[in-house]
This record gives sequence, structure tokens and C-alpha cells, in this order.
Amino acid sequence: MWVVKLGGSLAESEILPRWLELLAGRSNVVLVPGGGPFADQVRAAQARWGFDDATAHHLALLAMAQYGRMLCALRPGLAPAATPQEMRCIAGSGLTPVWMPAEMVLADPEVPQSWGMTSDSLAAWLCGRIAADALLLVKSARLGPKSSLDALARDDIVDPLFPVLAARQAVPVHLLSTRDPMGLRRCAQLIAVERDGSC
Repeated sequence: MWVVKLGGSLAESEILPRWLELLAGRSNVVLVPGGGPFADQVRAAQARWGFDDATAHHLALLAMAQYGRMLCALRPGLAPAATPQEMRCIAGSGLTPVWMPAEMVLADPEVPQSWGMTSDSLAAWLCGRIAADALLLVKSARLGPKSSLDALARDDIVDPLFPVLAARQAVPVHLLSTRDPMGLRRCAQLIAVERDGSC
């Protein structure tokens, strides 16, 4: 099972349908949505009204769910899933589960409630909860030669907590840029394993 995190910045990109076409109907993938413009509204509201980070964290999780629901509405073969059991059932039916993170994340008091814990780190956290084989981050950032996770965090390509969380889960991490013309093909090659799943 692969966890694939699809950057929220793709929400306004013309290439989004092509990524969804590739990822839909894959029972060996759990799709993690970013927050995208929905999370941007949370940031703007917090800056305007000054509410606490715990509230912003909860709202950001709901922003991921909003983006995920949008993805499910845009492409057949995607279905929302809040728990590992739901993910298994959806994968078993030949669909790609799209993670709705609030239920699982809010149930774990050890998850940091701050903007340092973005959807990238949450995707790594999920890998540990479902025993994923690998994590693939699809980013709109321009990626250079292969860099360490610490270097990617310093360049703000991943959040500051990601290197530690990814290392803790001990899963291979792959990054693909949506600006890479071969990105779609490379993604397909990476996750092209026999589809399987049971409820």
C-alpha cells in the first residue's frame, strides 16, 4: 500500500484532472489531500481574528477534508475514508480511498496542533498507522537534484516536522514535481503494482 499526498496547490491547476485519472481506481493507494485554498482561508481567518493554534489545527484538518471531497466529486474511482477499516473496504471494492483526517488525527493527543504539522507530515504519520510500504509526495514546487529531507525542510518544500516523522515511520519517501513533464509517468511506474484489497 502506498500513501500518495496530492498537494493542495493543484486545486487550481489544469493538470489536476490528469493526476486524478492516474490515481483513481487504484486499490494499492491511499490518497492524502493537501489543504490548498481551503487551508489558506483558515490561515487568513486566524490572522484576522487571532484564535488559537488548536482551533486552527482542527480547521486545517477540515480543510483537507474539503479538498478531498472535491477530488472525489471530480473523478469516479475515488471515495472518502476516515479510518483504516474504511480504507480497506474501499480499496477492496476497487476504488482509491481519499483520507478524511480529522477523526484519526484528533484522537491522537501526541499529534502537534500547529502549522508545523502540515499535510505532508500527516501523510507520514498515516503511513505508520496503516503500515504503508512507501510515501509519495506530489508537490508543485520545483525540485532540484535529490536532496535530504532536512534540506527540503530548510527550503520550505516540506514542513519542519516532516524529516523526523518520516524517519520515525521508516518508509521510503519519494517526491515528484507537478512541473516535471515526466512526473505522471514516473508516478505510474512507482505505484504500478498488482492491485489487491479486501474488506
